[in-house]
Amino acid sequence: MKTDVIVVSSKGARMETALNQAEKVAAYKSLPPRDALHLRLLTEEMMGMMRSLTGETEGEFWIEDQEGEYRLHLKVHTRMDSGKREQLLSAASSRKNESAKGLMGRLRDFFDRGADEDISSFTSPLMLPGMFEESTTPTLDWEWSMVRYEDELSAKVRRDDSWAKEAWDELEKSVVAKVADDVKVSIRGREVEMTIVKKLTV
Repeated sequence: MKTDVIVVSSKGARMETALNQAEKVAAYKSLPPRDALHLRLLTEEMMGMMRSLTGETEGEFWIEDQEGEYRLHLKVHTRMDSGKREQLLSAASSRKNESAKGLMGRLRDFFDRGADEDISSFTSPLMLPGMFEESTTPTLDWEWSMVRYEDELSAKVRRDDSWAKEAWDELEKSVVAKVADDVKVSIRGREVEMTIVKKLTV
């Protein structure tokens, strides 16, 4: 099943519709209260990230499910370019964007920067070595996975890497990391898409 696609805005337009959609899916699938809460919570986290994007940005939100695996999609198709971003930030009193904190905050950077920038120039702690190898799928430029990130980070923690320990602590505090089974961020041409995967009761 795939729900209708809802166009949401970083200014808050139709976000309530997206949240209602998550509740309708839970009701239609007769999900138990805990699973229904998780579905809405993950939708709220997605909408929260959307709100924090720089400038007037729109994205498409929808939910798909198959055999108890639910996928929440957010595809941003209107992004900032470097010139527009600098213009907006120069108008702010702090002259800098809100720092990215937590897993969703750091993932927001990928959407905020857009697919038009060289991924190798990103300095986010999410950019561990080997995290963004060229995709084997012809339509994908690259894909990031929370599960792969956790595996890489865990290996560094075992090697007693102090920075990795700090990053691991941050990851453990993330609502999404606790609730979701995986989070994927991919670039297809000039579109950035996030998919949150959650396995729920069939």
